[in-house]
Amino acid sequence: MKQEMKVSVVMPVYNGSAVIRQAIDSVAAQQVPLELIIVDDCSTDDTAKIVKACQMQWAGFADKSLIYMRNKKNTGAAASRNVGVLKASAPWTAFLDADDWWTPDKLMRQLELLEETGDVLCCTARELMDVSGKSLHKIIHVKKTITYKDLLFHNSINCSSVIVRTSVIRKFPMCYEDSHEDYITWLKILKQYGQVCAIDEPMLKYRFSAGSKSGNKLKSAKMTFKVYRYMGFNIICSVLMFISYAVHGVLKYTGKKQEG
Repeated sequence: MKQEMKVSVVMPVYNGSAVIRQAIDSVAAQQVPLELIIVDDCSTDDTAKIVKACQMQWAGFADKSLIYMRNKKNTGAAASRNVGVLKASAPWTAFLDADDWWTPDKLMRQLELLEETGDVLCCTARELMDVSGKSLHKIIHVKKTITYKDLLFHNSINCSSVIVRTSVIRKFPMCYEDSHEDYITWLKILKQYGQVCAIDEPMLKYRFSAGSKSGNKLKSAKMTFKVYRYMGFNIICSVLMFISYAVHGVLKYTGKKQEG
C-alpha cells in the first residue's frame, strides 16, 4: 500500500536521455514519501524509454511513485513545470531539472527546516558541475534567510533547489519564457510572504552549460532586465537593480564565498 506523499517532485525534460537517469535516481534516494512527475516536452530521443523503465523499477516502492506525462506540443520548461504543479497531489512541491541531481538528505532536511520556520519556500546552495557531471569545485552559497529586498538585487534562488507549498506555487505559475520565469515567480512569492529560508549546503548538483540560460551571460543579462520590467518597475529602478545583478554575477563566479 502506497504511503501518503509529502512532496511532489516536478521534473520537466526535453531530450534528456543522457542525464535523466541520474536525476531520477537522486529523487528515488530521498528519505521522504514522494511522487515524481516527469513532464516530457516532446522529446525525440530515448527519454520516454528510460523513464518508463524507471517506472517499472519504482512500482515496488511503498513510499514513492513515478508519473510520466508528455506534452502534445513543445511548450518550454516553464509551461511544463506548470503542468506538473497542477498534477501534484502532495502539500509540498519541489523542482528538479533533468540534468541536475540532489544529495539524498535534501528534501528531508528542507522539510525539517520549513516546519521549524513556518516559511512557504526553502532553497539550498549548489555545487557547479560540468556537462559530464564532474565537479567544477565551485559552490554558490545562499543566505539562510532571503528577503524580497535581497532577491530584487540578485536571484539567489535556484529552481532545482526549491521546495515550496503546493498551494502557494499554484497561485504564482511560471510565465514569460523569454525571461527568467522562475525568478519572477520567486519575486512574487517573496513580495507576498516577505522572506523564505535556505540551507547553505550544496545539496543541489547543478550541471553548468555555457549554452544554458544562466551560462550565456549576455542572454541571461537581457532576460534579467526583462524580469524587472515584467515586475512593473520603471526604467530607472530596473537599471539600478540590473547593475546590482551584474556585480553579483561577476562575484558569483569569480569571488570566494558569494551568495546566489
